[in-house]
Amino acid sequence: MSNQSLKHQHEKDYVFLMRGLKDLDLCGPYIPSDLVLTGDHAFPLAMNSGGKVPMAASLYGRGRIVVLGHEGYLTTFPALVENALTWLRGDGSDNVSVGVHKDVRAVADNLSKSSFQVEVVEAFSNNLGIGVYVTDAYSVGEDPKDLVAFLKAGGGVLIAGQAWSWAEVNPKENALLRFQGNKVCGVAGIYLSERQCGVECLPVYPQIPSSWMGAVLGKDFEDDLEFLLEGISEFNLTDGVLASEVLVHGPLAFPIGTTEDKRAFLAGAYYGQGRVIMITHEGLLGRETLAPVWNNAINWLDEGRNGIIGVSPDLDGAFNLISMLGFNCTKTNLREDLSVFVCTAYKDEHAEEIKHFVAEGGGLLIGGHAWWWAQTNQGQNTMTHFPGNKILNKMGLSVMEKTIGEGSYKAPVPSQAMKDTYHFRHLLHRVAGHVNEGEELTGNEEENLKKLGGDCVNYLRMNAHDSSFYTQMVSTLVDVLKKSGLPQVSESSPVTAPKDHLLLNVGTEVYKMYPDRDALLPYLIKDNPLMPVVYNGKIRINVNTAEGEEWISTGLYLSPGMKTYIAMPKEIVNKGWKIQIGCQTDFLKADELKRAPCVHDHFPITSEMMQVRNLWGGLIYLVVPPKTQLGGVHVTVQMAVPAPYYKSGVTTAGEWSLLRTAPAPWAELEFENIILTVPSEFVRGLDRPDELAAHWDAIMRGIADLAAIPHKFPRKERFVTDVQISHGWMHCGYPVMAHKVTAAELVSVEHAKTIGLWGPIHELGHNQQRSCWEFPLHTTECTCNLWSVYVHEEVLGVNRAQAHPAMTLAERQKRADEFVKGGRNLSSWEMFVALETYIQLQEKFGWDAFKKVFAAYHQMSNFPNDNKGKMNLYAETFSQTVGMNLCGFLKSWSWPIEESTEEKLSNLPPWTDHPMVQYG
Repeated sequence: MSNQSLKHQHEKDYVFLMRGLKDLDLCGPYIPSDLVLTGDHAFPLAMNSGGKVPMAASLYGRGRIVVLGHEGYLTTFPALVENALTWLRGDGSDNVSVGVHKDVRAVADNLSKSSFQVEVVEAFSNNLGIGVYVTDAYSVGEDPKDLVAFLKAGGGVLIAGQAWSWAEVNPKENALLRFQGNKVCGVAGIYLSERQCGVECLPVYPQIPSSWMGAVLGKDFEDDLEFLLEGISEFNLTDGVLASEVLVHGPLAFPIGTTEDKRAFLAGAYYGQGRVIMITHEGLLGRETLAPVWNNAINWLDEGRNGIIGVSPDLDGAFNLISMLGFNCTKTNLREDLSVFVCTAYKDEHAEEIKHFVAEGGGLLIGGHAWWWAQTNQGQNTMTHFPGNKILNKMGLSVMEKTIGEGSYKAPVPSQAMKDTYHFRHLLHRVAGHVNEGEELTGNEEENLKKLGGDCVNYLRMNAHDSSFYTQMVSTLVDVLKKSGLPQVSESSPVTAPKDHLLLNVGTEVYKMYPDRDALLPYLIKDNPLMPVVYNGKIRINVNTAEGEEWISTGLYLSPGMKTYIAMPKEIVNKGWKIQIGCQTDFLKADELKRAPCVHDHFPITSEMMQVRNLWGGLIYLVVPPKTQLGGVHVTVQMAVPAPYYKSGVTTAGEWSLLRTAPAPWAELEFENIILTVPSEFVRGLDRPDELAAHWDAIMRGIADLAAIPHKFPRKERFVTDVQISHGWMHCGYPVMAHKVTAAELVSVEHAKTIGLWGPIHELGHNQQRSCWEFPLHTTECTCNLWSVYVHEEVLGVNRAQAHPAMTLAERQKRADEFVKGGRNLSSWEMFVALETYIQLQEKFGWDAFKKVFAAYHQMSNFPNDNKGKMNLYAETFSQTVGMNLCGFLKSWSWPIEESTEEKLSNLPPWTDHPMVQYG
């Protein structure tokens, strides 16, 4: 059953349980416990004005449970009890037999005229033959395994009681695990807490109640941290470890180890009657320097049982270390007789069994990172599809693709940890209080708001609509957005405040998954003028993609929040194709924002008719997967805003005279080998796009010539000019990203032929670099400039000294002088210093030598991986190409030329009069 289906089922269950009830008068003599809800299926039946829950229901296995926060409610609300008993029987069950514990025999008296067959019993027994069991929370026994098994197998349980008076008598005991009633209802994700729930008369809402005030932690974890951190001063994450960050989001989850900037890599949680600890790199489970950590962790998970510790067979290091620590340890897959199970986060075949194992009292120690999985499963949702998260999400922990750098991190001080440590749920509650009640945030909380925004985005991507606490968090975020509104960020109105960063992140993600987006939109976008639209726009598909994804431009635009239907041919459904709204795919992490961090969205094409929309609007694209051939079909866009769109060989001069005035704010110019995406203002006055097309066709052919590749690119390059990009003045990729002001240069032939286009050609040069002749980091920002020099001189007619100030003879001589005076250190051979080496080669041997060298590399395979090996191969290849031994020249630039290379080239005449000879 899908999350949305489960949510719908929970709403139906709630309506059934509360049918016929208009209110719940809790002002009587009974003071209930506040219930803490976790897990997959727990949902509140009532919630007071402070967000506390006195009654709840849940599912476990095939069974159902209703929990009332005081045993007095079993007789105070007879109609609710009858509803509960009917629901607890399960759908389609004809078993009307109800067992009632003798201590709550008054329930049996109230049911004497009902259709139920009621039997008062001394205690629960498997032999009762009942469908539902009713008890108070004090009479389930110290080890109610049979009752839990009854529930799991499909039975119904109605349990009532409060834990606060027990906690007063047992102040040092853990009520969540030790209080008798919790040994049953806790398994299903409902806990009777030591906190009292304020009494009042509560209305019965038409849907499951929620409140921002309910987003609180279910426990103070100081005692747990004291146990887990005993004798621990630091966590050693050095020596080649790249861990992931873990999002700690559950009401019973808590961070244990964090970086200085509050990012967790080690965390724990309560789940049902058991416990879990997560470390975000499995290699750390076998690290001897962390032995005290794992000693404490396993004792905490074992809870004094001195039971068997089962270690997954693929964790040799962990098995050896745990055995060395003296635990009763065995290599095994999950078994029922284990006390603690140790495994990695990379398999989910037994996810349900592991969750049941923990819920029923077992301990779980699990290790693994998600960053590698995310890299190798691009386009998939890490929060929902990473195997470990299929186990951990429900436990209040989620492994993210964000990484934790190597380091040695101080352990927190337990008495201060809960005050100082960042906790997602606690801070979100504080933000909601700030917005709803005007509560002041502390400086520390303000600093953490930007992190909270990113964490909210990941949390929302869990799509756990079946979970009441997820639904409650979403409701809280929607409430915050409606009261605060979204910052109307722009170039003229940039955003710097952490709270505004939070709102922009959250607003974008909430809008994606909120069911009533039309009602939410006015709170998020204030100025959203209506634009003229076109109907039933057809986009013909004719593609033959190579290695990478490719965007098909449609010439159509959606304004912010505007929705449209797109009809797809069956040939592209469920074949890896996507619809993309928005050309700006950079994710921004800057302190000052001139637009929202993420303004594009993807929609996998999974049906022949799809509705799409994006909060920020954007141009519509079809994203074609690699290695796809398809033609003769088209998609139809029901309604969209026309955009200025010119395509060489297709758009006529007459069509362009109208199209350039199209209302969309983004324009595209598609030429033979490149597509330019610029704000529309930059093309309104473009009279001759055909001349611009010829100009860019020549540039791209020049780039192909130097690279020794065919003039027709396997995939057209793309440029997008944006108000803000993720890094630098421009950066390479698909698309190349550049700042908005660059748009004027890209669409001007005159500018290119007088002043030049060094930056754009530099980025296109990056896209031509190949690792086999690249020596990072020396040449990363160097060899791309070969294309800048070549295109300026050979295509644009701009001399290298005019194309860039660093290319004047004086500057070049100065760099060579400084390199030699500085001791000819290879570490300083980079960027323009390194470029001088290549330029000296070009001035001696010409551009044809480079073309032949690049062509030679196209024919090679099995390249070295290290810089030294690659530099020697390049020296050999270039020397053989030009028929001259270049070893002496390259050694004068401190290249690590090996004797074997010199021997290979010894039959060639040496280059003796090279420019570096002057330095001796």
